[in-house]
Amino acid sequence: MTFPILDGHNDSLSHLYPYAEKNVGDFFTLHTEGHLDLPRARSGGLGGGFFSLYIPADPAMPEHLETKVVLKPSGKEVPFAAALDPIYAHQATMAMLAGVFRLEAAAQGQLKVVRTIMDLTSSLQNGVLAMIVHFEGAEAIDPQLNNLEVFYEAGLRSLGLVWSRPNIFGCGVPFCFSQTPDIGPGLTGLGRSLVHECNRLGIMLDVSHLNEQGFWDLAAMTSAPIVATHSAVHSICPSARNLTDKQLSAIRESDGMVGLNFEVSTLRPDGNNETNTPLEMIVRHIDYLVEHLGIDRVGFGSDFDGGTMPQDLGDAAGLPKVIELLQQHGYDEASLRKVAYENWLRVLQRTWRT
Repeated sequence: MTFPILDGHNDSLSHLYPYAEKNVGDFFTLHTEGHLDLPRARSGGLGGGFFSLYIPADPAMPEHLETKVVLKPSGKEVPFAAALDPIYAHQATMAMLAGVFRLEAAAQGQLKVVRTIMDLTSSLQNGVLAMIVHFEGAEAIDPQLNNLEVFYEAGLRSLGLVWSRPNIFGCGVPFCFSQTPDIGPGLTGLGRSLVHECNRLGIMLDVSHLNEQGFWDLAAMTSAPIVATHSAVHSICPSARNLTDKQLSAIRESDGMVGLNFEVSTLRPDGNNETNTPLEMIVRHIDYLVEHLGIDRVGFGSDFDGGTMPQDLGDAAGLPKVIELLQQHGYDEASLRKVAYENWLRVLQRTWRT
C-alpha cells in the first residue's frame, strides 16, 4: 500500500532552534539521533504533519529549571512547569517562526508551509513535505489577541491553548500517572475569547495538554470539531495527559478526532518510560479509539522528537511498521487511508476557512 501519512504532532523544529544556517541544513541530512529529518520522512512515507513551535523554559530564569519526577503512593507526578514570561515567549516564538521560513526557503521546493486545504492536498499528492504550523501553548499571544491575526497571516493554523503549565488563557495538566486530567481550573475569560477568535479565523484548537475543566469549557463553546493532536486512552494508560471515555464521547459528538501519541509513557498501562514497549500497544489504543470514536475520527499524533518512542518503531522511517501491523490486525486499505491521512484532511476541511 502506498499512500502518505499525515502526522498530528512533532517537536522537530525545537531541535533546530536557534535557527543558524547549519542547524537548518541539518533537517535535510539523514541522522541517527532524534526521530525526524527529511530523509527519514521520505523513507517512512511521512507526507506532512503538524510541526510544533514549543517554547522551552527561559534558560536565564533559574526558577524555570526542569522539575523532577516525584514518586507518590498514588503514582508518579511531575510538578507544573513555571509560567513563561510573555516577552520572552513572544521573542522566542518570533525567532522560531522566522526559522520555519528559512527552512522552507532552504528546502528549494522539498517542503512547504501549508495554509489552505489546497496547499495541503497538493503537497501530499506531489511529494512535498507539508508543514502545518502549530503553537504548543499560547504564551506568545497578547491579552488583546492582536497578534493572533498576524500569526494567522504568517501561517498559524493549529493552536494548543496551553502546554503542561498555566498561562493567561487556561491551565494545562502536569505529567502525572495514575491520575485523571481533572486538575486545576478551566479557561479564563481571555481563554474563552481566544476560542472564539480561533473559530472565527479558522485556527484548529488542540486539547492535548488542556486540563479536563478547560476541555469542557472549550467543548461547550467551540463551533469547530474538538481535536486532540497527540493524546492516548486514559482507560488503558491512566496518565493525566490521556483522554477519558467521557472526553472521547464529546470528541465523537463534535465530529472531531484524536491523533494517537506514540510516547511510551502514554501508551503503557504502567506508565513507564521504557523503549521496549511493543508496537502492539499502539494497535491496542487505535482499536479502543476506533471503538469509541469510529474509524473516521482516529489518526496518528506521534510526538516525534518530543517523546520516547517504542524501539521497534525507532523514528519516522519506522511508520510503515505501524501500517503493516494494523493491516495484519484486520484494518483494510480504506480504513488505513483514513487513519493515515484522510481523517486529518476531513477535520481540517471542517475547521479551516480556506
